[in-house]
Amino acid sequence: MNHRMADQDAIYQRCFHPTGAFVEFGKEEIEQSIAARFEKIARLYPDRTAVKMGQQRLTYDELNRAANRLARAILALRGEGNEPVVLLFEPGIRPIVAILGLLKAGKIYVPLDPSFPRDRIRTILEDCDSKLFVTDRRGSTFLNQRGESGVEALDIEAIDSAIPDGDLRLPLPPDLRASIMYTSGSTGRPKGVVQNHLGILHRAMVYTNMLHVCASDRLTLLHSCSFGSSIHHLFSSLLNGAALFPFEARVDGGISLARWLKQEEMTIYHSVPSLFRQCMEAVTGHETFSALRAISLTGASISAQDVALYQKHFPESCVLVHLMGATEAGWIRRYFIDHAGSVEHGNGTVPVGFPIEDKAVLLLNDEGVETEQGEAGEIAIRSRYLAVGYWNRPDLTREKFVAPPDAADEQIYLTGDMGRLSVDGCLSHLGRKDFLVKVRGFRVEMGEIESAISALAQVKEAVVVAADDGNEEKRLLAYVVPERDAQVSSTSLRRLLKDELPDYMIPQTFVTLAALPLTANGKIDRRSLPDPGTLRPQLDTPYEAPKTAVEESLARIWGDVLDLCAVGIRDNFFELGGSSLSAARIIAKVNETFGIELSLRNFMDVPHIAGMAGIVILLRGSKDSAGIEFPDRAVDEEIGEL
Repeated sequence: MNHRMADQDAIYQRCFHPTGAFVEFGKEEIEQSIAARFEKIARLYPDRTAVKMGQQRLTYDELNRAANRLARAILALRGEGNEPVVLLFEPGIRPIVAILGLLKAGKIYVPLDPSFPRDRIRTILEDCDSKLFVTDRRGSTFLNQRGESGVEALDIEAIDSAIPDGDLRLPLPPDLRASIMYTSGSTGRPKGVVQNHLGILHRAMVYTNMLHVCASDRLTLLHSCSFGSSIHHLFSSLLNGAALFPFEARVDGGISLARWLKQEEMTIYHSVPSLFRQCMEAVTGHETFSALRAISLTGASISAQDVALYQKHFPESCVLVHLMGATEAGWIRRYFIDHAGSVEHGNGTVPVGFPIEDKAVLLLNDEGVETEQGEAGEIAIRSRYLAVGYWNRPDLTREKFVAPPDAADEQIYLTGDMGRLSVDGCLSHLGRKDFLVKVRGFRVEMGEIESAISALAQVKEAVVVAADDGNEEKRLLAYVVPERDAQVSSTSLRRLLKDELPDYMIPQTFVTLAALPLTANGKIDRRSLPDPGTLRPQLDTPYEAPKTAVEESLARIWGDVLDLCAVGIRDNFFELGGSSLSAARIIAKVNETFGIELSLRNFMDVPHIAGMAGIVILLRGSKDSAGIEFPDRAVDEEIGEL
């Protein structure tokens, strides 16, 4: 074993819960249905907390019984059969009950988030051809408001409590289809990745054994169940007797996340790197996270700065794990870091690391032949435990899933990611082969965004690119050619796209051009697209300069964070290209500058400088100013006069 592999193994061997008895997730346990494994766990740990959010809590016995009642209600409506059923819930406990209920009934769960645009929801409904929604009162209201028709809705809150709640024990084989996760598609339409019970159980096994998840652990769930990575959080906890804690990070953000992690004594944290950084923006350095034993980051590259944040704010008993995976393949590589670790690669990013059980990595050239040692190539995954394919897309399935000639029970999945293997077998991720990128941990196809923009009546053509924002994140830039005599602005384009795309797919910056630059052969010359610079975007809101010292101070902070030379006091934060991460950075700087505790909710209520200035004055006026000096004396005097 080489030196780096030995270090990895040593960290792995320390990654145990200090009081819990870890039970290995055996290979024989994946040759069954998810329902059978969960019911076994519910019998072992009936009184343990299964899921908790805020003041709501279900034990394993309560969760199992609720899922059994729902399964019987679904079977009464639809009968037996492995058909897709759509779930529509806000993040919380109910979607978890619904997922288990559908799996127990032998159905395929298709999770959707109400925040998705109407057209995206309708496209997915048409594609999966579901005849049933499972939702709650809030989701039912949402469906009525949007005028969805032709699909029956089952309100989980209205299920008769007299329905029997014992286990159904249906004969569900491990190769039965279990879920369809819709991801961004290069043709402008989302594509549905189909998973079976065997594949999901294998993913739970890998994550369980990698982090030694046990019944004493408490795991985070920081995003909607409609994203592929939720599979690992859900089933690595609920199939081991651990507790799962949903937290609506998109509402509460990093400001509250650090406090919540400590309050709930979380032991395993999992998120995209951008949310981790946002959380760290709110950490003062005085917090203690003594219960937290593992931080796993996935969905995008992590840097030396991320490692430094982990080493600064978390105890030596906590390890950092960088994971690479895909909705189609599960986890494929992992890299452990402890307080003695450092980033060894010249580009300052952490490698995605070493092999994961049953997932062989191949690097292929453009001809589909394995590359020589040290050469870059497309990352391909060979395994028995891959996704089944794409729902209703046999063409795309054949393109991305290739059967090797020497193994009837394995497939090779072509990821579209580029990588390079070092001499010791460590894999480094080199970016996307095509124009698919990760934004805030979500996979985004440029083609889908370009199609949505180009479909607008005011737009003749558009191209979208991803650029580094200077904080280890990607930001989307849209270059738009308007139709003749059409008036477009960042405000109007953003407003129109809200009905077409999720917020993470809406570009932060829009640049209007008379024509797109072309190469000699008539293709778009992306390299010649102009730099958007630091000029204020073209907004519907007229520019209004700061009038007071507080507004001037805030305008400087906003300009520094958003890299703009001018910000009007009525300019909307999001129309300026702001994101959740830049919001956290602004809040942190404002709080440091003014000695206050401005929250993310305060910011979201009035996302412009004029509103923020009023909140700053109110918060600052309620504090004892003794011993606190402002960097700008005029600001101090202005507040003192109120």
